[in-house]
Amino acid sequence: MSADSAMTVVPRKRRGAELFGLLFALVLVLGAYAQVDLNVDGELSARFTTLAIASTVAVVAAHIAVRWRLPYADPVLLPCVVLLNGLGIAMIHRIDLINSPPLDGARTQLIWTTIGVVMFILVAVVLRDHRPLQGYTYTLGLLGLVLLLLPLVPGLGTEKFGAQIWIQVGPYSFQPAEAAKVVLAVAFASYLVEKRDVLALAGWRVLGLDLPRARDLGPILCVWAMSLLILISQRDLGTSLLFFGMFVMMLYVATERPGWVVLGTTLFAGGAYLAFLLFDHVKIRVGAWLDPFGDYDRYYQVINAQFGMAWGGLLGRGLGEGRPGLTPLARSDFIAAAIGEELGATGLMAVIVIYGLIVFRGLRTALQCRDPFGKLLAAGLAFGLALQVFTIIGGVTRLLPLTGLTTPFMSQGGSSLICNWIVIGLLMVISHHARKPIATTMEIDPDGETTQLMARPV
Repeated sequence: MSADSAMTVVPRKRRGAELFGLLFALVLVLGAYAQVDLNVDGELSARFTTLAIASTVAVVAAHIAVRWRLPYADPVLLPCVVLLNGLGIAMIHRIDLINSPPLDGARTQLIWTTIGVVMFILVAVVLRDHRPLQGYTYTLGLLGLVLLLLPLVPGLGTEKFGAQIWIQVGPYSFQPAEAAKVVLAVAFASYLVEKRDVLALAGWRVLGLDLPRARDLGPILCVWAMSLLILISQRDLGTSLLFFGMFVMMLYVATERPGWVVLGTTLFAGGAYLAFLLFDHVKIRVGAWLDPFGDYDRYYQVINAQFGMAWGGLLGRGLGEGRPGLTPLARSDFIAAAIGEELGATGLMAVIVIYGLIVFRGLRTALQCRDPFGKLLAAGLAFGLALQVFTIIGGVTRLLPLTGLTTPFMSQGGSSLICNWIVIGLLMVISHHARKPIATTMEIDPDGETTQLMARPV
């Protein structure tokens, strides 16, 4: 080979693999919806054709947007999300059919899904590059705090199920904490990239752990105080946990010091205990976790969820063959219990594995990402999703006390669904830049030996 010879290594885009995964997920979703209709009514509903067309158009549009603007994005994330979102719609439809006449929850969820896919496409087409977001640290931080505190505005915020986390505009309600989760993740990542060298300095050593210096405790104490403010004013343990936990994890990733995790866990445990002492609805949730059968009337919801999953057993009763409607809020907070009843422990574990795969690909993107801001943002978004899934499914299965968070992509509700689609859009953007090819040029001498290696981004 001559000295002028060169070699270029180009990574595969894997858009074909993504398309296959999307089609496979679409077949499973439509099959689940059809099975519900056949088992309950003995025939396909009139809306099945509309669902099939709308789902196919949405999936194809999302895939085209990714293929056009983010050709090197992760090929696994989008099929997994489509499968979870579709199974959620099928389960909501199944619960709709329990009522006479049937409710329109699945139709509403399909509308919210369409809006979520549109937002995903806008992120892919308009944003395309996550790095300019780093320049809006304090603007986004302030916006996130405003969103978190918006439900406290008189006449705008409304209380549901003991927590004041909703704002009501006419007939529509919205949970601003879901949007704050996305905005604050960006703000946290930008801030920690800027301050990580200072925050990584060790202060004193206790039991083998390097704890931070006292002068550097300001950021975590401020976030802890804000999470306590949310906890006390809105009586929402779930949002407080998600907000504070995401910050502590991103702080650990930025500094690589376990002392921050220990300190953060201790602070949150103290705040949670304070909430237990102050709020009756937190005591009720802890009681339902420790001894639900001690008061059947008070813990009726948790007990029915346990009975339903026990009745489902290993393989489930089958879609349309269980009785998930006996559990209050089966289509929202307790949709995981409905899955466990009709698809069994096997089906519920499969759903958890899909969530785990999404989190894994998000963390893998963080490892691959070359810029610190993208690395922190991808890690924060992935961990936030993992923490949300762990707390809500852990609460439904009595591994943890209930927190009131939604099951991402599956629970009925527009604010959670739309914001989680935006999260996936951001992860796709970051993964595109992380997986973009590096053209590697190797000059080879006449004897076949490599004499120079030069890399440049393309």
